[in-house]
Amino acid sequence: MKVEALDKFWADKSRYDLAEKRFYEGPQKIDGVTLDDGLNSELAKRLAQLEGEHKELKTQVSLLNELLTATVKRLETQLKLTNGVSKEPEVEAKKPEANDDDDDVDLFGSDSEEEDGEAARIREERLAAYAAKKAKKVQIIAKSNIILDVKPWDDETDLKVMETEIRKITQDGLLWGASKFVPVAFGIQKLSISCVVEDDKVSIDWLTEEIEKLEDFVQSVDIAAFNKI
Repeated sequence: MKVEALDKFWADKSRYDLAEKRFYEGPQKIDGVTLDDGLNSELAKRLAQLEGEHKELKTQVSLLNELLTATVKRLETQLKLTNGVSKEPEVEAKKPEANDDDDDVDLFGSDSEEEDGEAARIREERLAAYAAKKAKKVQIIAKSNIILDVKPWDDETDLKVMETEIRKITQDGLLWGASKFVPVAFGIQKLSISCVVEDDKVSIDWLTEEIEKLEDFVQSVDIAAFNKI
């Protein structure tokens, strides 16, 4: 039995010799990559590069998901508002105000040719009183609360200066609110800033375009949240 084991060992001797030769010759290469145990080897560098690209892709996917969620919320809000506006006249037509004192007022009076001057005077007075009462009613101003994500070009962009320049954008119906710096990836931060706008006076498209005009600081502007007040 010992003889058979010895014969097998010497039969594979060429393989051991080849392995010993490769060991003393130094690191081998496969597809241009050096196989050694150092952390700075080409293989380690490539693995590190792939890991970095993988993390960056995950970050981009997360940002895209946030943008998609914000867009869906915005569309849902706009649909709700559209449905509310379309149904509101019907409600008003079917349900007049219970406390309105004008229920018994004949706004048009009589069309009879026999109407005298006194009746005409009374009708005009009632029309004037009705118009004055309607003019005194408080009009509701539609407003929106918006959170914007402003991304700089790189980690060397001064976010405080960028925020100062953004707050210089003024318009009747625009009120800037709180802000904060939010980490994105690779040491880069973005500016998250809120504002309240009057819908009839300030367009969201106009506001984002004005911010994007700050080309020295701003790379892009996204709507993170959009809520009607």
